[in-house]
Amino acid sequence: MDHSTLYPVVALLLAVCCLSPASLAETVHCDLQPVDLEVTYSINQVSKGCVAQVSNATVEVHILFLEFSREMSELKLTVQMSKQNGTWPREVLLVLSVDKMVFLRLQAPGIPLLLAYNPKHVFQELQGVNVVHLPGLTKSQLLDWADTKGAIASVAELSDPQNILLRLDQAPRSPSSCSPEPHMDMGRTLEWQPRASVQGCRLEGVAGHKVAHILRILPGPEPRPQTVNVKVELSCTSGDPDAVLILQGPPYVSWLIDANHNMQIWATGKYSFKIFPKENISGLVLPDTPQGLLGEARKLNASVVASFVEFPLTSVISLQASSCGGGLQTSPTPVQTTPAKETCSEVLLMSLLQPNCSDDTMTLELKKNLILPLKCTITSLTFLDPSCQAEDRGDQLVLHSTYSNCGMKVMDNVVHNEVVVSFLSSSSPQRKQVQCIDMKSLSLQLGLYLTPQFLQPSNAIELGQQGFVQVSMSPWIPELTLKLDSCQLDLRPEADTVELIQSSVAKGSCVSLLSSSPHGDMRFSFLLRGYMVPTPKAGTLSCTVALRLGTSSLDVRRTVSMRLNIVSPDMPGKTLVLPAVLGITFGAFLIGALLTAALWYIYSHTRPPSKRDPVVAVAAPASSESSSTNHSIGSTQSTPCSTSSMA
Repeated sequence: MDHSTLYPVVALLLAVCCLSPASLAETVHCDLQPVDLEVTYSINQVSKGCVAQVSNATVEVHILFLEFSREMSELKLTVQMSKQNGTWPREVLLVLSVDKMVFLRLQAPGIPLLLAYNPKHVFQELQGVNVVHLPGLTKSQLLDWADTKGAIASVAELSDPQNILLRLDQAPRSPSSCSPEPHMDMGRTLEWQPRASVQGCRLEGVAGHKVAHILRILPGPEPRPQTVNVKVELSCTSGDPDAVLILQGPPYVSWLIDANHNMQIWATGKYSFKIFPKENISGLVLPDTPQGLLGEARKLNASVVASFVEFPLTSVISLQASSCGGGLQTSPTPVQTTPAKETCSEVLLMSLLQPNCSDDTMTLELKKNLILPLKCTITSLTFLDPSCQAEDRGDQLVLHSTYSNCGMKVMDNVVHNEVVVSFLSSSSPQRKQVQCIDMKSLSLQLGLYLTPQFLQPSNAIELGQQGFVQVSMSPWIPELTLKLDSCQLDLRPEADTVELIQSSVAKGSCVSLLSSSPHGDMRFSFLLRGYMVPTPKAGTLSCTVALRLGTSSLDVRRTVSMRLNIVSPDMPGKTLVLPAVLGITFGAFLIGALLTAALWYIYSHTRPPSKRDPVVAVAAPASSESSSTNHSIGSTQSTPCSTSSMA
């Protein structure tokens, strides 16, 4: 064999030798499947968002658009502030837009927080936090609504968050307005923990007993040095197998490891341990593919990959496993080791029980597709009267009764009862107080007034005139909260419908929400457009009111209407309304008083000195003075006459 033939053969053999380990790794058979293991990580990047400086704002607005993959989720939301004499200098409006049902746990100590959300999607047990209930709005509608309430300081869109930390400190070098951008790094303003997708598998053909946990950091948009804190908590016993921790990431990522169990570490870059943070250990060069990392686990004689997780660039990773095996069954036949009573979230399920109230019936519905994720088995669902059992209607359990049955108690127009739920996992039932409003004995009144004193109601308004509207309820119930949801003035067929209030927000500069009356009556004012062709002669004013009882998360909506006569300014023979009459009377009085003062001034400055002959002094000027006076009176009175004739 000559040299020209030998060199390619040697090169080919070397290539085969170099590629054989990788080829073996790529052919590792390990079918990754989702596993029930808790792995969390914290990031600042959101799918879309923005941060702005609003230092001079009186109301600071933060908006969170949240999307969830599960029908029912639990969310911990923490709002923090810097210490500024223990108080935050302005009010904070936090708006939550949620697409699925969420049980919210909120912490906002010492912050004047106003929370806005749709009660059909968010359930919570909050104390000391003011709540605004929102209807279903699109993203653009919600942004427009929030913009009318204050200065928008941050907007963020998140998918499957478990924990959110919102900091109210002003972000330096941020723009003055918030324009959401894709893949936004929120910096210190927002830090959140997504729900990690954890997979695991069994490595075939491995006789060892080691268990591997593989955590892989994906490259970020900007290659900058990053230290990742990795906390691993394994509930190991003496009989548990040994554990292996494989950490792979870009070369600019280093690791700070905090583990409660002895583990074999394979990591890229540099790594150190929390107990010896200054001693950096040089890592290894590891494959950057899932199959390659599975091959590394096999090289270490790991028979089970208890967790395989891929993360975006993050700063904190927390992994918790009930055993060193991570929950994967090591026996051929899977055996359920966790009884249902340890996983049933009874408190979360009880929060789903919200009464729907009609004129004479209380109804509670519990969808089965929400019960399944909570892993609860319900054996009984009743009212206070145990004979009133819930009906199984296939996809949901329904508990309902009229206000006169099932132990209902009616006090001061409020219907009281109790829901009792028995679980297979608990020896004692859970109880929850439920309430409804007895609307049959309540009435809503809508009144139009032409003065801000709200003294005399009117059923007519003039084009171009300001009207003052009051919505009241009788009898008054202190536990009941009223809110103007929407109002409109229907001027058809001559003109279009005028939207006055939408989603509790005034529409346009001609509508103003006013302070409530001392009795809690809701008030607002509007200015009716003065020029409409053809001119409407009548209209229907209607308002929808949302009534909420105590801390309930559901509103009862009622609509009240009244008929109005529309008076045109140029209508022949129209009757002057009371404010116009009072205005003309006062104007005439004022003009008369000013005219009298002017005449006295002219007279006092034109009369002759007293030393002259009194007869001559009166005779000559008298004619002139009389003429002048008569002319003055005639010219002065022409203005209000022409004005009144023009009116």
